[in-house]
Amino acid sequence: MNKIVLATRNLNKKKEIERIVDLKNVHFLSLFDYPQLDDIKEDGKDFEENAVKKALTAADFTQNVVLADDSGLEVDALNGQPGIYSARFAGENKNDKANIEKLLELLRNVPWESRRAKFRCVIALAEPRKLLKTTEGICEGIISFEPRGNFGFGYDPVFFLPSYDKTFAELSSQIKNQISHRAKAIEKIKKIIVKFGA
Repeated sequence: MNKIVLATRNLNKKKEIERIVDLKNVHFLSLFDYPQLDDIKEDGKDFEENAVKKALTAADFTQNVVLADDSGLEVDALNGQPGIYSARFAGENKNDKANIEKLLELLRNVPWESRRAKFRCVIALAEPRKLLKTTEGICEGIISFEPRGNFGFGYDPVFFLPSYDKTFAELSSQIKNQISHRAKAIEKIKKIIVKFGA
């Protein structure tokens, strides 16, 4: 069985990527399997720079094929914030609840029609000393006035999709993993991933 390392210590993200890729002959590892590798500083100017840095750094360290994801929420009324700072929007402790509370407070007086937002995901696939490909996926929605739903993670409870009349956190993982920003980005790179699993 072939291994691909996911450049993350977010086990929710790992589980989601495994479900989206859905290949029986590929075994995914995470950075928890490489405790000697320090956290990779995400100091790029955009999602692509961060994803590429994580992929190449982890590929060189693990001497393996690495898939890295950098993703976040962009809110129109906040000029694209939180963007690349989505995971640490309320501080470095990366607390989902605190991030959502800060977001809703900033949007407290913003009417429904002005609460448009998008999730953006960039995937980078690399092997040691070589970037193989990057892809991007976007999913558009609206920031709800309060959290709804018990599924997902991150900002999912406040990311509302009008076409489903539900937030991401109210959707089953099967549906979310067909329409999400991460699913769209991975779909564009899946043919290469399949080759590594052959």
